[in-house]
Amino acid sequence: MRVIPVLDLKAGRAVLARGGVRDAYESVHSVLAAASAVGDAVALARAFRERLGCDECYVADLDAIAGGQPQRALVRALAGVGARLLVDSGLSDPASAAALLAEGAVRVVVGLETLPTLGALAAIAGAIGSERIVFSLDLRDGQPVRGPGAPHHGSPLELARAAVAAGAVALLVLDLARVGARHGPDLGLVNAIRGALPDVELLVGGGVRTREDLQRLADAGCDAALLATALHDGRVKRADLDAVGRRGPAPLERRRHSSDSR
Repeated sequence: MRVIPVLDLKAGRAVLARGGVRDAYESVHSVLAAASAVGDAVALARAFRERLGCDECYVADLDAIAGGQPQRALVRALAGVGARLLVDSGLSDPASAAALLAEGAVRVVVGLETLPTLGALAAIAGAIGSERIVFSLDLRDGQPVRGPGAPHHGSPLELARAAVAAGAVALLVLDLARVGARHGPDLGLVNAIRGALPDVELLVGGGVRTREDLQRLADAGCDAALLATALHDGRVKRADLDAVGRRGPAPLERRRHSSDSR
């Protein structure tokens, strides 16, 4: 299982997410970076690579997700560090997805929270390719978080199935209420989605506290886990990441490269 560090960006700074209450997020203080680097997203991205050996990074542009201007210069700077970026900037159409790839994202994250329709997800997949998309099943306390007026309804599992039918081949199960709250991941939901969708690439974010949580997710068949707080406060260290076998490209990229070589 891969472990993917998280950077939440707000007003040009890296902030620490807690419980999805975005107005209360404060600049990150991390054991991975110098005291002078508080909230320095680029310094943290370098630390993820150099101190943890991670070659992927999940980036959430909270300004763009909230409807503001995308932090394009900062995303470009992060791409320059060399990590493979998965970026959520609240995109909802093919043109925005293509622009995000041009800024340096390797994969774009299409979030339930900002998705106008499942047809929009299908249009993005058709334009840039399903392998470049991660669909984020955004939840709060286990309940789907939908944009105002969005027509898609259903349980988390029903929405996951609908996203796959619309072209998603990778799903991120992200419970905002669990982020930074140290409650542990929702293994019941993870197991349900893995059982129902055995071929999907499954990523999980929110609640991971320890190596044991990572191992539980690996045992449940997850392909990747997203971490932030446990890395910044030092409860999860490089040895813990190595223990769960975090290296290697995403499963879908392995399949694509294997297919290209034939």
